[in-house]
Amino acid sequence: MVEKQTWTTLILGAGAAGMMCAAHAGPDVLVIDHAKAPGEKIRISGGGRCNFTNMHAAPDCFISANPHFCKSALSRYTQWDFVDLVGRHGVGWHEKTLGQLFCDRSARDVIAMLRAEMDAAGATLWLRTSVIDVDATPEGFRVSLEREGARVEIHARNLVLATGGKSIPKMGATGLAYRLARQFGLALTDIRPALVPLTFGPEAGFAELSGLSVPARVSAGGTAFDEALLFTHRGLSGPAILQASSYWRDGDGITLDLAPGTDLSARLREMKRAGGKRALHTALADLLPARLAADLARRHGLTGNLADQSDARLAGIAEALSAWHLVPTGSEGYRTAEVTLGGIDTDGLDSRTMAARRVPGLYAIGEAVDVTGWLGGYNFQWAWSSGWAAGQAIAARSST
Repeated sequence: MVEKQTWTTLILGAGAAGMMCAAHAGPDVLVIDHAKAPGEKIRISGGGRCNFTNMHAAPDCFISANPHFCKSALSRYTQWDFVDLVGRHGVGWHEKTLGQLFCDRSARDVIAMLRAEMDAAGATLWLRTSVIDVDATPEGFRVSLEREGARVEIHARNLVLATGGKSIPKMGATGLAYRLARQFGLALTDIRPALVPLTFGPEAGFAELSGLSVPARVSAGGTAFDEALLFTHRGLSGPAILQASSYWRDGDGITLDLAPGTDLSARLREMKRAGGKRALHTALADLLPARLAADLARRHGLTGNLADQSDARLAGIAEALSAWHLVPTGSEGYRTAEVTLGGIDTDGLDSRTMAARRVPGLYAIGEAVDVTGWLGGYNFQWAWSSGWAAGQAIAARSST
């Protein structure tokens, strides 16, 4: 016996975007998720303190085949709107570097806040619930679910795809939104891991530097980021690498500047004049961590004293350190990627409502859509803004 229920709106996914949408979508909303708790990615984010937005969130901090698509939602529900919401719920927060805002206590405070907003709106949440099948009907959608070992058939006027992308599969990511988008005729852009460490073969020799972090400028795909770079056993990580990974493509190279903002050639010439008898690798240790300086001296055959080096030679050394070109063998993939780059093609969506243009009542929000933010709270802001925009549109549609 299959139980049948009718709801005005069914939201697939109780993550950041799905819960935000539920809080604004009007009455008679059901949110489902296959996890045992809502907001699991929120819970683990920011080292457990949730980097919930960024003070500098703006359209140019997002990647999409259509860079204009995100402007409407971001301008109508801004980072300051979310900061105000956090404040109203008494959630303490603080700013870290580069405008990143974190909870003072725990990411669970943001989840509790969203649950409270959903409860106030009258939304219902079902956990440990899996989608079996989805079909369109003349009235909207029929969705077959499995819940607590039983089948339930939901009929809903509105259906929201808020199940995210493929990143962090151990948290349950499946790419369901992409499958359903294709089913309803929505195109997808190329999908790949983003905000992800890059890997190199053993010949790169980075294992010997594992654990070393240095400030750097990392360039990929014509875009550069000045943040920390971390050497690992498998390759390179750290914020600068994660940021650059969103612009990197298989087979392309990246460029490292190990002393951003420093004229290394001029500094080496100054050091030569001040103490030409110093060993070159020792002088480099004044500019870089000693372990990295020794490794680079070995890589580039940097021997002798400063006085032994011509100015042209010093300029060449500076160039090698400020424009170190490397070609990654790949990335660590969805296993460690913070987000999925690409997704449901925005050409098929209305930027103001997040609704599918050719499928009445169908909406797509959050990471499932081809809008990917930088590292540092931007992707959460897209979840809040797109979820809010869809919620507003659904509430208006449901009232007619």
